[in-house]
Amino acid sequence: DGDHRLDHLAAAVTEYSRAHPGTEIGRRMTARIARFRATAIGGEAPALAGAGPEGTRTALADLRGRYVLVDFWASWCAPCRLENRHYAELYRRYRSTGFEILAVSVDQAAAAPAWKAAIAKDEASWRHISDLTGWKSPLAAAYNVTALPANFLLDPAGRIVAKDLRGKALADRLESLLGRARKVP
Repeated sequence: DGDHRLDHLAAAVTEYSRAHPGTEIGRRMTARIARFRATAIGGEAPALAGAGPEGTRTALADLRGRYVLVDFWASWCAPCRLENRHYAELYRRYRSTGFEILAVSVDQAAAAPAWKAAIAKDEASWRHISDLTGWKSPLAAAYNVTALPANFLLDPAGRIVAKDLRGKALADRLESLLGRARKVP
């Protein structure tokens, strides 16, 4: 997990790489530290853009100025589908105060009909994108997503303020951030 002892881990990898220059493990660990830094709490969220279920292109940058939950999910993921039900309530409650959800599906092209059906069935009226390449998706790779569901809460400046908040923890965090916020035009 890149949020725990990242500086300590980076120093150890640097020291190892100096002692053993050119090793494959040193190169891989250096790359891994860089990926962890890209999604560390407090860092600027990596860019995301993709096509929605109807082909409309959406970019994370379009949502700047709002709190955004970037949610990685799939139509076949039962825990993800349960989260969608919870998100629907939170989205109704906080959308007018500056909250958005950008759902990023890791479904494959063959599952495109299931992806669209899941969005409709779950009443997931927020923004959705996917490149329909499954786990090979560069969208998921940019956020180091290796398991579902996974989410990242971003502040209006696009910085990661929390990760993998679920249920009451997400509701409480949104209440603390947006409970008394004024409506966003």
